[in-house]
Amino acid sequence: MGTSVEADVVTETMAEVVVIGSLSMDIVIRVPRLPGRGETLKGTTFDTFPGGKGNNQALAAARSGATVAMIGKVGDDAYGQILVDTLKENGVNTQGMTKDKEQTTGIANIWVGPSGENSIVIVPNANNAMTPAYISSKSDLLANAKVLLLQLEIPTEAVIAAAKLARSNGLTVILNPAPAPENGLPAELLQNIDVIVPNETEAHLLTGIDPSSPQLAHLCARKLLDMGPKGVILTLGERGALILESSASDKPQTVSAFKVSVVDSTAAGDAFCGALAMRLAKGDTLAEAAQYGCAAGSLACTKAGAVPSLPRLPELEKLIGCR
Repeated sequence: MGTSVEADVVTETMAEVVVIGSLSMDIVIRVPRLPGRGETLKGTTFDTFPGGKGNNQALAAARSGATVAMIGKVGDDAYGQILVDTLKENGVNTQGMTKDKEQTTGIANIWVGPSGENSIVIVPNANNAMTPAYISSKSDLLANAKVLLLQLEIPTEAVIAAAKLARSNGLTVILNPAPAPENGLPAELLQNIDVIVPNETEAHLLTGIDPSSPQLAHLCARKLLDMGPKGVILTLGERGALILESSASDKPQTVSAFKVSVVDSTAAGDAFCGALAMRLAKGDTLAEAAQYGCAAGSLACTKAGAVPSLPRLPELEKLIGCR
């Protein structure tokens, strides 16, 4: 796997929420519209922002009020240092971070249209160097945590190993199945997940059911629940979220979205997951935690860029208080 050097670390208080996943530098280009196949467009602005679903969700959980540790890899380069520094600046424990000397930092190329819609291409680089053995070497960070938050921008075998390790330590395991694989998720992973949190596109890919109506969303959530997780939170954009749990009746719960002016929807799902993890670590029910998730996702749409858009706890409480 090549040599690596440990990232500069922050070793403050033990974490309530541990995030294992990807980190990348987001290269964001605003365009007058998303280009078609073979088309060349002139962009309007160009920016770089720290990103990656793991990074974004760790920052979102920390900003919303949780103590957080991040386990992941970046390259031993300028982008990697920026990512580590950003985590530290937001109070995230970086003891689980490594700068890999043979891999560059992951990259995400993001095109953002005038209404906030986006298209994203990722190049994993150092994220692909995440292995079960590496995660096992950082197991001490899970010892006193309450929630593990996972995504799918690192190798699947690493995600499975992380879920199993967290389960053995009694953590609540949340999976945001993004990007969703077209060939589905392995049963070994799904059976070690407590809560799965897909958006509409991801849920459609995983189940074959388009959750475009309340009835279809319920069927979609039921099919996901039957795959192994104990709970499903299906995020539905401006329609809010639908919650279905194996421990309850088959009647789903719903949480409505918050009305905001959309500037850029990048990281809205990550903001949702981070705030959700924070509230579950505090002891909320899925429906109670999903309300914070909806507020965070809505607020993330009001600013450009992933990290700059992730809201802090006072913003969340203010928006929820206005409902």
